[in-house]
Amino acid sequence: MNVFWYMCAPDGAYPWQPEGSRQVDYGYYKQLAQAYDHLGYTGALFATGAHDVWVLASALLSHTERLRFLVAIHPGLVAPTLLAKMAATFQEFAHGRLLINVVSGDAKMLGAYGMMLPHDERYDMADEYLQLWHRLFAGESITYQGKYFSTDGAKLALPVGESIAPPPLWFGGSSDKALDVAAKHVDTYLSWGETPEQINGKIEAVKARAAQYERELEYGIRLYVIVRDTDEKAWEAAADLYDRMDDAAIAANQRFVARSDSVGQQRMTALHGGLKPANLRDLEVAPNLWAGIGLVRPGPGTAIVGSPDTVLRTLEAYQKAGVETFILSGMPLLEEAYRFGEKVLPRLDVSREVSKARNYTWSTLFDRDLSTVKSA
Repeated sequence: MNVFWYMCAPDGAYPWQPEGSRQVDYGYYKQLAQAYDHLGYTGALFATGAHDVWVLASALLSHTERLRFLVAIHPGLVAPTLLAKMAATFQEFAHGRLLINVVSGDAKMLGAYGMMLPHDERYDMADEYLQLWHRLFAGESITYQGKYFSTDGAKLALPVGESIAPPPLWFGGSSDKALDVAAKHVDTYLSWGETPEQINGKIEAVKARAAQYERELEYGIRLYVIVRDTDEKAWEAAADLYDRMDDAAIAANQRFVARSDSVGQQRMTALHGGLKPANLRDLEVAPNLWAGIGLVRPGPGTAIVGSPDTVLRTLEAYQKAGVETFILSGMPLLEEAYRFGEKVLPRLDVSREVSKARNYTWSTLFDRDLSTVKSA
C-alpha cells in the first residue's frame, strides 16, 4: 500500500472560515514535510494552489530523506521540453523521488493562465503532450510539428533513462476522454473520493481501456480522513466541522464548483447535492464514508470517519475494490497527519520504495532507518 498525505494551502481547523484558517508559509510547509517523512508516509501530493508546486517542492527537498514528491502539472501551460527538463533536474537532485501528477483541470481554472481549450480538446492536447514527454525521457532528439506543439531538435541534455529515471506519471479524470489518456500514457490512475463500489466500477473500466493498449496500471484514490480513538469521538469531530459549515460558505463553494466542467467534480457534487441536511449522518454515502466536506471544499469531498479499526476496515474495502494508493488529508493537515500516522499507519504495510522509471522494476533505494540512506 502507498499512503500519501496532502501538501497545499489553505489549511486550518475549518479553513473555509477566516477564524478557522491557519497561516501557511515556508516554515509551516517545512513542518509538514518533516512530519510526513518522520511518520513514514510514502510521499506527499503537491497540489496546485496559491504556491507554485515546483518552487515549493524544490524548497522542501533538502528537508526530507525518503519522502516522495508527487508534483501536479497542467499539460500545455509549460512547453513539454521545458517541463521535461525541470522534471529531469528535480529527479536527479531527488535521487528518484519525483512523481508527476498530470492534471487537465477545468476551463475556469486554466482560463486564468490563458488556456481556453474546451474540455475534450484539453485531453486531446494532453495526449499529444505526453507523447512528446515519453520520447524526451527516452533520450530521443525530436523534430515535430503537431496540432498543439512543435519542436525543432528537442533533446534533454541530462542522462534520462540511464542514471536519471523517468518519473512515473499519475493522472485523474472521469470522462471518456480522460480514461483514454490514462490508458495510453500513465502508470497510476487516480480518482476522487468515491465509494468503494463506485471506484471498483471505474477501475474495471480503465483496466479494459488499458488492455486495448496492452498496458496495466495501478490505482489510487484521494480522500479526507477523520480518525479518533473511538467511532463516537470521530463522528463528534465530524459534527464539529459540520456545525462550522454556514450557509454563506456552502453557497460560495457550490457556486465555484458549479462553474467547473470537470466530470470528477460533478460526480463529487452528486454525493451531497449541495444541500446540508439536519443530520450529518444523512451524508454517509457508504459505511464510514462521509460526503459533508464537499459542501465547503472543491475537489474530493468525502472523508473516512471512525476509530483506527474502522478506518482500517474502510481502507481494506478500497483495497478489495482495486485501490493500491491512498492520498489522504485532514484538517488541520499537521495534526491529522500525526493522528493517522500514529494510530493507523504503523498497522499498514506501507511502501517507501522509489520508482526507478516508468515500466522499470521497483527497487528500494531508501531503508526505513533514516540513518541508513543509500546512495542512488
